[in-house]
Amino acid sequence: MKKFAKLLYTYFFVAFLSSGACGQLKSQHQSKPLPRIGIAGISIECSTFSPAVTPLSAFRQREGEALLRSYPYLGADTEMGKGAIWLPAMLSTATPGGIVTRETYETLVAKTLGLIKANMPYDAFFYHIHGAMSVVGLDDPEGDFLERIRGIIGNDALVSTSMDLHGNVSLRLAEYTDLITTFRTAPHEDAAETTRRAITNLYNRVVTGKGRPAYKAWVAVPILLPGERTSTRVEPGKSLYEMIPGIEALPGVLDAGIWIAYAWADEPRNQGVVMVVGDDREQVGNSAKKLAQKFWEVRHKFDFEAPTKSLDECMDIAISSNKKPFFISDMGDNPTGGGAGDVTWTLARILKRPELQSPNGKTMIYASIPGPEMIAEAKKVGVGGHAEAMVGAMEDSRFEGPVKLSGMVMYSSDREAVIKVGSILVIVTQGRGAYHYERGMTAIGLAPREADIVMVKQGYLVPDWYNIQADWLMAHTRGGVDQDLVNLPYKRVVRPIYPLDPDMPDPELNVLFIPSAKHKYGR
Repeated sequence: MKKFAKLLYTYFFVAFLSSGACGQLKSQHQSKPLPRIGIAGISIECSTFSPAVTPLSAFRQREGEALLRSYPYLGADTEMGKGAIWLPAMLSTATPGGIVTRETYETLVAKTLGLIKANMPYDAFFYHIHGAMSVVGLDDPEGDFLERIRGIIGNDALVSTSMDLHGNVSLRLAEYTDLITTFRTAPHEDAAETTRRAITNLYNRVVTGKGRPAYKAWVAVPILLPGERTSTRVEPGKSLYEMIPGIEALPGVLDAGIWIAYAWADEPRNQGVVMVVGDDREQVGNSAKKLAQKFWEVRHKFDFEAPTKSLDECMDIAISSNKKPFFISDMGDNPTGGGAGDVTWTLARILKRPELQSPNGKTMIYASIPGPEMIAEAKKVGVGGHAEAMVGAMEDSRFEGPVKLSGMVMYSSDREAVIKVGSILVIVTQGRGAYHYERGMTAIGLAPREADIVMVKQGYLVPDWYNIQADWLMAHTRGGVDQDLVNLPYKRVVRPIYPLDPDMPDPELNVLFIPSAKHKYGR
């Protein structure tokens, strides 16, 4: 009997295979469409206290496959690459600087929206931004841009946003995104990790069918401090941001973020913000409140990461020190913070230091100052020749005009020159320059580890410099990212706010649960 049953089972199984029914089931399983996920954004940080403006030519525009290559974990052989159809539109990025012209913004937005339309429809969308873009005549450009994207992709699509912790989270931006995350380190050593987290969270919520998190808690924290005073390498920023992984690990919480916000733009949205997203209302709300309260409680403890002094005091100490390399931050004109990068106020003063007039004095590297005329002159006379030309103050001449450099050419190319004036090695660039890596200096014949003094247009030192400095001071200098916030002409930020109003009463720190774009009209 058992043998007969086995033969009968075999007969029907073979018949099932030959009928094509099995193939139809397999085909139906394979034909389930992969989710369609778009990618776009505009990323820049802009100072409204600088006279400089950012034109279209300042933006690097990456489209289609060129953009997709920026996310190697979305490659064709990766899990996420195979699990979804990725539809990159355009990502426009620029070095921080002055306010973006309205024409530039509208041009970038129109082009990006056109590419987004061409790839319709979408199940989800990754919105890649910095969060501190300012545009002439327009408040909250990141919120405006995402609202326009929503006008194309609709409110059903799931949107995930990745940001810099020095960005600003307006209520509009919070409404139109479903998932949001931000850096957890300053200096920003986790930028790539943050982007990947934002994309991974988006992908997982789409492919598992979980969709948008049920709750988004938003808390305004009336603090407006510069990054130079809120580094996560030191307290209290270190402990504040170390709270986030524990909160993120709570059941019902997907992500948590603290936005320090951007101090050098005068807009109502510029303030500290905490956001937590997840599926458990109580956990999400309580976590947001906890982070916001801690942020507010430690406000008085935030301070500059290194000792801060006047430029003259910094130079006196560095010149008399036996430690090398001795780093000095020229904070007021930091181009990666939004400064014009061509303010000559600092350079004009160090060129007059008597201790640095002789070629045999202490070696000092100054990085850097734009000077197209000097680049051309250096190329003309060649290495070893004497060059003389005006440099700097092409964008921001409020504090000092162009400075005449006159010295020996130590290096020359189409983009850079090194001019030795006394014992100072001045790096001159064709455009705005930011020296964040040691290899950038060694490539032009400089040895920062062997220099007595290195001055860089930065706030807190980036990791390359932080790891080799023997000593470090932060100089209060002039420029579009002046650290003297209390005396900047703010007119539009929401007051009271710390530290502009140091004696303000404790705020309520209300937790607002933000409706999703899909549910803003109650359905």
